[in-house]
Amino acid sequence: MRRFFTATALAAGLLAATAASAFAKTELTMYYPISVGGPLTKVIDGMIEGFEKENPEIDVKAVYAGNYDDTRVRVLSALKSGQPAQLSVLFSIDAYDLIEQDLIVPFDDVVKSDAEKAWLNGFYPALMANGRIEGKTWGVPFQRSTIVMYYNKDMFKEAGLDPEVPPKTWDEMVAVGKKLTKEGRYGLMVPSTGYPYWMFQCFAIQNGKELMSADGASVHFDDPAVIEALDFWKSLSVEQKISPTGLVEWGTLRQAFVQGQTAMMWHTTGNLTAVKKEAKFDFGVAELPAHKRPGSPTGGGNFYLFKSASEVERKAALKLIRYMTAPERAAEWSIATGYVGVSPAAYETEQLKAYGKAFPQALVARDQLKVAIAEFSTWDTARVREALNNAIQAALTGTKTPAEALKEAQATADQLLKPFKH
Repeated sequence: MRRFFTATALAAGLLAATAASAFAKTELTMYYPISVGGPLTKVIDGMIEGFEKENPEIDVKAVYAGNYDDTRVRVLSALKSGQPAQLSVLFSIDAYDLIEQDLIVPFDDVVKSDAEKAWLNGFYPALMANGRIEGKTWGVPFQRSTIVMYYNKDMFKEAGLDPEVPPKTWDEMVAVGKKLTKEGRYGLMVPSTGYPYWMFQCFAIQNGKELMSADGASVHFDDPAVIEALDFWKSLSVEQKISPTGLVEWGTLRQAFVQGQTAMMWHTTGNLTAVKKEAKFDFGVAELPAHKRPGSPTGGGNFYLFKSASEVERKAALKLIRYMTAPERAAEWSIATGYVGVSPAAYETEQLKAYGKAFPQALVARDQLKVAIAEFSTWDTARVREALNNAIQAALTGTKTPAEALKEAQATADQLLKPFKH
């Protein structure tokens, strides 16, 4: 009798275990940053809720981890200490470092079906440039931007300028900036803290030169066109006096613009919705002015898949990434932030069509993608970028001349990139 009970209990236990494993949820931990204004964690939480409703077998823990740098630090320490993390949104320019540390897998290894392949090929090519390295796709666009020029239309009118005609060239920007500058107000502010290299890329590409090679193994900091670009940026404050001398803070520039301390600013389109909510005046958004050519680097964050995830977790993570980059969510995220809808399909959704019609400023960053370049990124990218950031700030604060600063940065970068030369 006792043996019968034992056998029955054992069978029941096995059945319960089988049932539990059949209903065991795949758990995902996703880290993400936010580097622009607005209560955006709520938007992400809403997307995660929608995903879990559609996929009850997957449980997602979305962890807001601060700005991009904070998020990278948190993710790397979590992975090193053995805490599970299957996916994350990190800087699109982190790809080289993540590959070097052998932390991520290319999407090409996970994407199998025709639908998945079509999805992977559905993003704007300019937004894929940072994620495609050595023939593989390591990052997929999520919160992506270009740098645009915001301008105060009321101030344009007051200065006798046409508010519908923003400056289209460097020369026009300087001329307009002089008319807009007066006691207590600058004509133009360009941030030089936070991401100086990113803003500097604008000046360099507009002067006809990219800062790095396509393989991420060499840089062109000491090229005459690049030195000339930094000279021009510095001249905006020193000779032209349309910008503040010294450094302009990334983190407070949006407030400076909405408070009327500057008539124009260069900033990420990711701040567009915050400016729209905060500005008490009519403002315009324009593509950046051209010199030898027009152009802006792309920016922002990509999704990455971590190598430590199991095959089941990887499939679930891919499902989540596809959900969050689907046209409807890309449209929702673009409207909530100002970031670019990551695929042409996002702009075909009813909501983004209607929004673009009512608020055409929302389409400027997308239109600028046709002249956009990949954001600055190389092997050993953090240290190479630091050398460039230091050079830019030394030149803008007058510690060194642009030529001296960039030549030093070039020497540092050459040393750091030596191991990666093919």
